[in-house]
Amino acid sequence: MTSSKKIHFEISERKILLRVFDVFSVLLLLFFIGKYFDFTYFQITTTNYYWTIVLALYINSVGTIFEMYNLQVANNRFLILRSTILTASVTTLLYLLTPFYTPVLPSNRLQILLFFFAVLVALLLWRNFYIYFLAANRFVKKVVFVGSSKKIESLVEELTKVNPHYQVIGYIPTDEKKIETNLKQIIVKDLESVFLKDYISEIVVTNGNSKAISVDLYAQLLRLLERGVVIRQYSDVYEYSTNRLPIHYEDKELYKFFPFSRSNQNALYVFYIRFFDIFLSVLGLVGLLVIIPIVYLLNIFWNKGPLLYTQERVGKNGIPFQIYKLRTMVVNAEQQGAVFAKVNDTRVTIFGKFLRKVRLDEVPQFINVLKGEMGIIGPRPERPIFVDEIAKNIPLYQTRHVIKPGLTGWAQVNYPYGATLEDSLMKLRYDLYYIKHRSFFLDINIVMKTLSTILFARGQ
Repeated sequence: MTSSKKIHFEISERKILLRVFDVFSVLLLLFFIGKYFDFTYFQITTTNYYWTIVLALYINSVGTIFEMYNLQVANNRFLILRSTILTASVTTLLYLLTPFYTPVLPSNRLQILLFFFAVLVALLLWRNFYIYFLAANRFVKKVVFVGSSKKIESLVEELTKVNPHYQVIGYIPTDEKKIETNLKQIIVKDLESVFLKDYISEIVVTNGNSKAISVDLYAQLLRLLERGVVIRQYSDVYEYSTNRLPIHYEDKELYKFFPFSRSNQNALYVFYIRFFDIFLSVLGLVGLLVIIPIVYLLNIFWNKGPLLYTQERVGKNGIPFQIYKLRTMVVNAEQQGAVFAKVNDTRVTIFGKFLRKVRLDEVPQFINVLKGEMGIIGPRPERPIFVDEIAKNIPLYQTRHVIKPGLTGWAQVNYPYGATLEDSLMKLRYDLYYIKHRSFFLDINIVMKTLSTILFARGQ
């Protein structure tokens, strides 16, 4: 099959593209400023190559915290302007404050200003070029779906909602029943001609049962596969696009979504996780001791009542434990019975809202981490009454208890507080994705996203 396929970048490739050209654009502008202006603070040389490496690491690390590599932010010129200014400012400050690995501070302050504006202007120029010339034109992926007519429209809507760069050209039904849809139905014998005409990038198979695919369709798919066409399961596409598992209320078959991450049985990974849990907990509790007098005084005036409270939560293997938190709700907030916390909850005090925004209310949970009842990263620990209620409607919900609950986690940084079963299902999708893919790099990603949540005060 000889078709001049259009260029398409996958999600991971887009993020790599952004990271590489962020660094390249900054270094390029610094090079030209050094060549044509009296700028000596930063020079790219073979003897001081580590200056360049440190700058590249700072740009990527700080950019991650300020969401430069969040594709929704990267595609929005207003959001990326804010992130770029913050990234350039903090990167410059860190670079100036880390001697030995960076150049000696210049006596001429103009050099510092030139360095800052070089970083800022380079990032702004490149990111605006990305938005106007790449994001809109290069990331559309044309696909054909294969599956049952009954579910095809809902699955297409589900996928394109989370990944708008997927353009579904049509679908091939695997059943004989005719159902009215807004999607174009493709006849099996026309499949190859559609690929040549529309530059199809991928085939997405939605059926879990291979017996539903006819002999003729199987033969066509095999021919296309041999010619280099990508054929993927819907569940894999959804998981890759959303970083969560495509589970639904009625799902019970654990084998469809797992095996669990090998990191759960990796002795070295378990050791370093526990080491950092203890290390960060000690730092967190020392920090709490420093600010607790101020918090205590503010609590007297704005949050009248006890400063701390404990509550029963479900831990690893379903074992209950007492969690420690700074109180954010009015005293006797649950006189009418236990209810989910929600956005703009009227039971939350004025000071409690502040504590939640900056996640300060969670800091006493470092005590639970030291005791081994929780980890820094893991699913959010829920109350037994809510666990029992949710598990009746979502059979896989109890699966999240195979690891320790966490102070922060993949669901917490990707989804807000929820007060409905649908919210619980969505958060479970993220929790199980973490359990399935648990690794050092995913943990680092969660820490970075948590810092972004705190810095932008996105807590509830």
